[in-house]
Amino acid sequence: MNMEFKERVKELRESRELSQMQLAIKLGVSQSAVAKWELGKTEPTASAIIAVAKLFNETTDFVLGLED
Repeated sequence: MNMEFKERVKELRESRELSQMQLAIKLGVSQSAVAKWELGKTEPTASAIIAVAKLFNETTDFVLGLED
């Protein structure tokens, strides 16, 4: 079963032992934006999805949970 973005970003962040704040700083977004993504309250922008993928050296499809 594929994960959703909210699960994937949290998994990637925790696997690198980053706090939400540390991830937010690396992505140039607020900590609350990261928290809302992980809770599924908001969707990331296309540029944020690309930034997450580049940061973790993953494809955007992987980050979005479209592939394992």
